[in-house]
Amino acid sequence: MVQSKKPRKSLLKKEFDVFRKTLKTKKRFVLTTHVNPDGDGIGSELALAAFLRRKGKQARIINFSSTPSNYRFLDSKELVETFNTDKHTPVLHQADVIVILDTNHPDRLVAMKEPVLHSKAFKICIDHHLDPAEFADLYIIDEPSTATGETVYRLLSFLDRRSITKEIAVLLYTAIMTDTGSFRYPKTDPEVHTIIAHLLKLGADPVNIYENVYERGTAGRIKLLGQALANLQLVHNGNVAYLTITQRMLLDTGTTEADTDAFVPYTLSVNGVIIGMMFTELADGLKINFRSKGDIRINELAKEFGGNGHKNAAGARIYNAKLSDVLPRVIERSQAYVR
Repeated sequence: MVQSKKPRKSLLKKEFDVFRKTLKTKKRFVLTTHVNPDGDGIGSELALAAFLRRKGKQARIINFSSTPSNYRFLDSKELVETFNTDKHTPVLHQADVIVILDTNHPDRLVAMKEPVLHSKAFKICIDHHLDPAEFADLYIIDEPSTATGETVYRLLSFLDRRSITKEIAVLLYTAIMTDTGSFRYPKTDPEVHTIIAHLLKLGADPVNIYENVYERGTAGRIKLLGQALANLQLVHNGNVAYLTITQRMLLDTGTTEADTDAFVPYTLSVNGVIIGMMFTELADGLKINFRSKGDIRINELAKEFGGNGHKNAAGARIYNAKLSDVLPRVIERSQAYVR
């Protein structure tokens, strides 16, 4: 694991070497990412799978959740499979290697957690989040990276830079673009733009990718955003803002949890707000997105409710809980983080 201010390929050389040796001796790979995958998770696993196939490996992608509609353009061949216990548990048990990307906690694999942990496969975790759980055989974790896609780029460059094709460039560009908020989050620096420049040279089309991710949503999604923003609440002297999305709102607009992607940053666009949150009511509990500005370690607030993440962006998912019970407690605790 790397704790430096800014990562370099050389700092991950030991971990990359282990991956290279694994690549030489293993054949059957299964890749997965967290529940309700985002652009970083999907882009990273598809990019790594494409690389593995070019190296003659079997590479299957099995996710607990289906791919959100705005990321399906990345998977035109429909290679990503949605987890089915009877069908896929044997696949996980027979795999030589299982690679978990963009999460370092097996709980975020939901129903896949047990078959993944019980598999005798060599387990590799590739991620950029804080505080990994102990479950993998190899951790390639680079918290200073902007995205898991950035770490995958470094890994592929180390293994065989020429193997990064136009297809892989599109996938990694999407991963990095979405996890940097279109290159506006604090970790964005010259080195990230150097990587992006290489991906553009290889054929990644920034206009097409942005349009697919952010400009082809449904009318229902726009209506949902409108309802959420109309109910924006400010607390703690205007330093904290939050949005609430209920099951009724999702039903009325014909949307799902995946449609709320990229809603929470709107909370930080209000003058004076330094902490933003979004509460999404789910059928089996609720999800909380946390954002902050400056030196506020919002991941510490997320930890109080069973979550984690980055210093300025984190999340928590609470099962078998009511929005009306949890929301007041989170709002109350958020005051302690206002500086």
